[in-house]
Amino acid sequence: MARRKNRDRHRRRGGRFGGLYKLLSLLVILLAIAAGCVAFFRVNEVVVVGNSRYTAQEIAAASGVEKGDNLFLINRPQTIVNIQRKLPYVSKGAVVVRPPDVLELRIVESVAVAAVDTEEGRWLLSAGCKLLELSGGSELPSILGITPQPPNLGSPLAVEAEEQRKLDSLKALFAALEERGLCQGLTGFIDLSAMNSIYFGYGEGLTVEMPMSGDFQRLAFSLERVMETFAQRGEQVTGTLDLTYGSGEARLLPDQWLPVGWQG
Repeated sequence: MARRKNRDRHRRRGGRFGGLYKLLSLLVILLAIAAGCVAFFRVNEVVVVGNSRYTAQEIAAASGVEKGDNLFLINRPQTIVNIQRKLPYVSKGAVVVRPPDVLELRIVESVAVAAVDTEEGRWLLSAGCKLLELSGGSELPSILGITPQPPNLGSPLAVEAEEQRKLDSLKALFAALEERGLCQGLTGFIDLSAMNSIYFGYGEGLTVEMPMSGDFQRLAFSLERVMETFAQRGEQVTGTLDLTYGSGEARLLPDQWLPVGWQG
């Protein structure tokens, strides 16, 4: 009986030490793998995808990644932030690791959809109201009825607190139009001067009126349907398209609304 108890005791001790040995072995293997990754997986090539405005060399330089950096130790979110800070037209991006030595930067670039005048000059804006560049000769529609705060390249457009509602509506309008591919139709002006309505030029000879605080997704759909209907008829839409009715009804008025003193 005593011998059997001793054997059981030795087995339990051996089991405990065996489990510890397996755990230590696994840790050693993982450390060896990590050390191998650090030692061997180095950036030798940076590939850029999706760029058109900036060169691959400009984007790679802005990323802060250098040849010889470890692929698996690169801070991916910070890499994209670095690019966005230095290259304002970059709106989104992703970093993809392609072992053994390639880093891929996937880039989405913004397009200027409007312009706003400041004391410094005329700034171009993306659909997200990001300040893209200072440009004096832009033919993009002018944003009226708000007073921009001192602008910074690559930063969002900012206004005083009392005008924030107008800016939020402008962003929602742009987002809805961009989703349906309608931003390219904007012309002339986007007037936020009124308390309850937004007026903007669209195409040739047409002004669209939308409520300041509306369902812009639905309103953009209504605008799209009107434009498609007239295109199917082979007719040009002119006048003022009033989309302020809660029922979703669109009314086309013969006279085109224009901002006071607008020269076009």
